[in-house]
Amino acid sequence: MKYKLTKNKKTIGEITLYQIEALKDFLNIKKGDLGGWIEKESNLSHRGDCWVSGDARVYGDAWVYGDAWVYGDARVYGDAWVYGDARVSGRAEVTGDARVYGDAWVYGDARVSGDAWVYGDAWVYGDARVSGDAMVYGRARVYGDAWVYGDAWVYGDARVSGRARVYGDAIIN
Repeated sequence: MKYKLTKNKKTIGEITLYQIEALKDFLNIKKGDLGGWIEKESNLSHRGDCWVSGDARVYGDAWVYGDAWVYGDARVYGDAWVYGDARVSGRAEVTGDARVYGDAWVYGDARVSGDAWVYGDAWVYGDARVSGDAMVYGRARVYGDAWVYGDAWVYGDARVSGRARVYGDAIIN
């Protein structure tokens, strides 16, 4: 066991979240350190070096595993998965059936939702939105107020920024 649920509680609507406490040392986490907030143990794996810290919240059927970290004020909920070495931070949200994995980063006020995937070394940040069945991968960057949605793909070294909208069956490389 890597962590336990504490008696510290937070309520979001009808959902009760529990603060986690480390039961052993790993990475820069020491036994006894308090982490972020999860609804139930199935939200955060006991394997690997994954962690939830700060005021971050993981709930619903969302799952964080591998060596992924969710921190700051980030939210991961619904049926979303964050795994591999992925990072979700700031006030970012990952929700729906979204997947964030590999070495991907989602941060700032970014939102990844629906069935969207962000993976590889991709970054989504600022106020960017990735939704629907969209995919952002490789070393792609989506930032600013940009939106990628529908069945669009952004990959390779592509940059989508400002108020750009990439949607439908668009492919940006």
